[in-house]
Amino acid sequence: GVFLPDGTRVGELDEEMVYESRVGETFLLGASTWRIVDITFERVVVTPAPGELGKMPFWHGDGPGRPIELGRAVGQLVRELRSESSEKARMRRLRESCALDELAATNLLEFLDDQAEATGVVPDDRNVVVERFKDEIGDWRMCILSPFGAQVHAPWGMALRNRLGELWGTDVELIWGDDGIVIRLPEAVDDVALDDLIFDPDEISGIVISGLSSTTMFAARFRECAARALLLPRRRPDQRTPLWQQRQRAADLLRVAARYDTFPILMETTRECVNDVFDLPSLVELMRALRSRDISMTAAQTRDASPFAQSLLFSWIAVYIYEGDSPLAERKAVALSLNQSLLRDLLGAEELRDLLDPAVLAEVELELQRLADGYKATNVDQVHDLLRTLGPLSVRDIAARSIGDVAGWVQDLVGANRAIEVRVGGRDVIADIADAARLRDAAGVALVPGLPTFATNPVDDPLGDLCVRYARTHVVFNAQDVADWLGLSNALIAQRLSGLVSEGRVLRGEFSSGGAGAAQFCDPEVLRRIRRHCLAALRQEVEPVDQRVFAKFLPAWQQVGSRRTGIDAVADVVTQLQGAPLVASVLESDILSARVRDYQASDLNELCTSGELVWVGAGSLGASDGRVRLVMRDQVPMFVPAVTDPVEGATHDAIRQRLAVGASFWGEIVAAVQQAGLPYDVPVVLEALWDLVWNGEITNDSLAPLRERVKHGRKSGSRTSGAGSRGAGRSRRMRARLSELNVAGPPEAGGRWSLVEPLLAARTSDTELLLNQAHQLLERYGVLTRQGVLAEGHPGGFAGVYPILKHLEERGELRRGYFIAGLGAAQFALPGAVDRLRSFNRETSQGADGDGLGNGVVMLSAVDPAQPYGATLDWPDSEGRPARVAGAHVVLQDGEALVELERGGRSLITFPRAQDSDAWIDGIKSLVSSKRLPNIEIAKVNGIAVRETSWASRLESAGFSAGYRGMLWRGYS
Repeated sequence: GVFLPDGTRVGELDEEMVYESRVGETFLLGASTWRIVDITFERVVVTPAPGELGKMPFWHGDGPGRPIELGRAVGQLVRELRSESSEKARMRRLRESCALDELAATNLLEFLDDQAEATGVVPDDRNVVVERFKDEIGDWRMCILSPFGAQVHAPWGMALRNRLGELWGTDVELIWGDDGIVIRLPEAVDDVALDDLIFDPDEISGIVISGLSSTTMFAARFRECAARALLLPRRRPDQRTPLWQQRQRAADLLRVAARYDTFPILMETTRECVNDVFDLPSLVELMRALRSRDISMTAAQTRDASPFAQSLLFSWIAVYIYEGDSPLAERKAVALSLNQSLLRDLLGAEELRDLLDPAVLAEVELELQRLADGYKATNVDQVHDLLRTLGPLSVRDIAARSIGDVAGWVQDLVGANRAIEVRVGGRDVIADIADAARLRDAAGVALVPGLPTFATNPVDDPLGDLCVRYARTHVVFNAQDVADWLGLSNALIAQRLSGLVSEGRVLRGEFSSGGAGAAQFCDPEVLRRIRRHCLAALRQEVEPVDQRVFAKFLPAWQQVGSRRTGIDAVADVVTQLQGAPLVASVLESDILSARVRDYQASDLNELCTSGELVWVGAGSLGASDGRVRLVMRDQVPMFVPAVTDPVEGATHDAIRQRLAVGASFWGEIVAAVQQAGLPYDVPVVLEALWDLVWNGEITNDSLAPLRERVKHGRKSGSRTSGAGSRGAGRSRRMRARLSELNVAGPPEAGGRWSLVEPLLAARTSDTELLLNQAHQLLERYGVLTRQGVLAEGHPGGFAGVYPILKHLEERGELRRGYFIAGLGAAQFALPGAVDRLRSFNRETSQGADGDGLGNGVVMLSAVDPAQPYGATLDWPDSEGRPARVAGAHVVLQDGEALVELERGGRSLITFPRAQDSDAWIDGIKSLVSSKRLPNIEIAKVNGIAVRETSWASRLESAGFSAGYRGMLWRGYS
């Protein structure tokens, strides 16, 4: 019990709270605040502590939880309220049956309506809702919303923790309450199948009981049971045993008792958990109802947590601790947070020099010297303050630090005997009269006669005072700076500064890059000020950058707009892009041309024909287009997946059998088909050949067949699509043209064909493959996120590469952190990528030159790996339907998407930023100037005829003319 000193009882505390309390602490009991003055074996003695901030008791105990009967009643009420069509009937029931006033009833009904709008179905006694959404940092959360209470949810959650832990191979973060269960999905998992949440009714009890002994609840209950059985006796009956000692002794007993399955206290603890804490029969009944569909389980994905889910998340506690290597900003921020003397001892002067930002040093110098805006003098008193703070100044120096009649103010100060005119270090200066004796005794300055006595009285340490003043008004200096200021010898000043260092009034070290190898000095308070400024700047850098900064960083990281030329530049670009499935129709015209200045197709040809480079199909897109992987020959086993689903067909088998003998030309392939007894038809053999190409089974020594395939596909009017199938959509015109060709072979079949499989023979273990693929993904994107891996189409998804990334982080080869806002906590980056990403964040006003358009404008193919929208990043809000399709182009400015010009240049989709900038118009014009399109005639904007929109006038002002269908640009006037 809780008592006042006079014996008056004021309340009681739970035993656990008493164990953790201390004399002198304040706490809340009811609506009053009390201070503990004594704790005895039977009571807590307190005195009132009105007005003081008391702490809430941190331990609330294990509440009994909502029983199943109440849970069903709550669910039934919700269901019946939702089924009522009349608002008045719902209000009447809540007021009459539930005793709610009008305001409470209105709030409850609005709460249910908001939930229905968010998830479509409101959890009740016949509906369990499984809601999935992203939290504030982009990680997936899953909430099982149910009214059945914690006595049912607790054992269900325990069973889920065991099952999901086995499925995912990691510990599962999960909590439960009266209104449901919250699960945080690991970084490598995006969703959970509903079937994985439901258990066999006959097995659920055994699953819960088998996992019970590993829970903290079991340990706590075991301690209580052992104490009741007098197995944890007190050393003295009249004194309390501290709770932590009880826990230790109970843990020791549990370790011994665990060897004996029938130990009575173990059995009693299990019985208490199963019967008193859990409601296993109701859980079994719930599982049976879910299996039989008497209770439905509905999945819902929401943008943000629904009202019911928000109530559950309120109790969620998550702690993330990142250790190991950190990016530059984090390392500096941590170092600058240390005690400064300890910092010098640990790092030494050289490291400290690297921690202090030169820009911050310059900024603080201007403030200390009163040269920054807001620090300048504006009246005679402030000019006098300049002299007192900075020391002797020339009239020109005063003018640089003042705004107003400087000459008049100086005359007033001298005339009022507040300042004197003296000559220091060969310069005529104005000095505060209080410094007269210091300048005379330290620097030998001649004083004018007639000065007041107080100004000429000697001071204890004139030279030391002047040196300290100089230190307080400069960020970093050396002995020569002070010697020049006072006109004294460097040796004398150096000697006095050394004395000040030993006295602790000045610090010695190497604080700036210009001081390497020379002793520098700094005032301790100035250094603290510099540290605060640097730390503030670094903490801003540590914050995750906006997604548009990543969209600006990625093209630069992938060398878009590079001024390099020649075959070496092409090889470097291919090395970074190798293994990525690139759309063949835009491979050279858009992707490589954006990265290599004056790109020449002959350079890529030379890499292929020399045997250094291999191209392999990665899926068809319509009749004549598809994706290909460019891979260096020795890297093919690492980045080209083995074919698991060969194309079926007699012609395909005949081609494979021929190429298994050796590389072959078209005529030899045709002969093999005829020898197999198959009817010879050019279109059939050609299509079978390209089926094998797109399936990744065969390749060619040259890129010429691929170029011809894409080119003739354009001429035939075939259109690419996002989900083409083998041989689908073949145009009649294509077949007619092919039928006229003879055995000499169509252009799409030129060159020498060979199987890809022999190139995969050097394939090693799956671990080595994943390691190389992880390195390649990091090399390509710099900062790797779950969304980026999924957009790449990596086999196994993010879950497949995540263990490798985690291991590389542990080895220090890459870094993990929250670098880009909204893309999840599982982000991995190369050491230099994070610092470069943050440099873009600091320089958002300076646009990259991109493809030469200027103003930070970059024109990219919609399917370019350097174009993150629709892949790593979501598309901005738009009235149209943007998509990553071949032939479409996106204009970015400083990382923000302005417009997407759809395939063919006939339709335009605009994003919000396009309203404020016309830079995108020059971007789409460049498609004509670079001869990627013969002309552009925009007929529709966001699905509406362009002439019916305000965009028509903007296009006309930019040089577009009215065409037959819309606004036309031919590239010439």
